[in-house]
Amino acid sequence: MVEIFAAIAGASLTVAATAASGMTRRANDGRDAVIRLTVAVDNVASRLEVLHSDIKTRDVEVFSRLRDLESAVARLEGSNIHT
Repeated sequence: MVEIFAAIAGASLTVAATAASGMTRRANDGRDAVIRLTVAVDNVASRLEVLHSDIKTRDVEVFSRLRDLESAVARLEGSNIHT
């Protein structure tokens, strides 16, 4: 009879240890997923910052060229009026 209770206690301890191990594993997997997602979001944010600065630089150049072109067109239109 004692052997039966010992077997039941051993089985109960094994089940409890397995459940605790599974919960720990799931918690670790969840933590790892959060870390991976955080790193991915940070990476996307840094790439967006680089893209934004590239776009700003390009826009400055484009608008500068447009301003120069507008001046040249205004000069040409002014010279056509006087001829």
